[in-house]
Amino acid sequence: MKTTAIIVAAGRGNRMNSDIPKQYIEINGHAILYYTIRAFEESFIDDIVLVVPEGDEEYCRQQFQTKYNFKKIKAIVAGGKNRYDSVYAGLKSVVECDYVFIHDGARPFIKNATIKAALDAVQIHKACVVAVPVKDTIKIADEEGFVAGTPNRSTMWSVQTPQVFDYNLIKAAYDSLLANDLTSEDIATITDDAMVVERATGIKVKLVTGEYDNIKITTPEDLSLAKERLK
Repeated sequence: MKTTAIIVAAGRGNRMNSDIPKQYIEINGHAILYYTIRAFEESFIDDIVLVVPEGDEEYCRQQFQTKYNFKKIKAIVAGGKNRYDSVYAGLKSVVECDYVFIHDGARPFIKNATIKAALDAVQIHKACVVAVPVKDTIKIADEEGFVAGTPNRSTMWSVQTPQVFDYNLIKAAYDSLLANDLTSEDIATITDDAMVVERATGIKVKLVTGEYDNIKITTPEDLSLAKERLK
């Protein structure tokens, strides 16, 4: 059984209000992306594919693969305009893989126990996502900003990464998706990899209970929380 982690770090992080992409922001002397790579380097995962902004391939090779001697990084590839383009670039770079773990580069606190739980689930269900039950009541808003409905909180989950799939399943799903001309409305609705599988196949995606501290560092407030955690 061969496993590969695709770490997607190709965004520019506009919501961080930073001059540099958020994945390169340093906390305690290391870039956020370093901590994410290290989590998978120290896990049972066999290979890592790193997807970075176009033009940053050599920079990342020097800053992460060479500097820290991360031996599991097998490929560093350029991402695309949208997240699904970046994931697809990563998928095409995978070699001899049974299960692929797609993970946000700005989610550095993933635990090995969670990665293992996802592996156990994907071997049974072929598709799974790490998620946590929501703590707050969720309201659905109408176009004017009024409450249009209140879904049952017990059925609501907040989805994280990694999202884990049988490699052939997710690759075929992406092949099918990108074979069609996508409208801007289509692109706006594709917010995670599970949605690609949901649309292209009849496979149900299993929810795997993760950790609430597996946060994605997106805003300055997230960065402050991360700094406190890494102390």
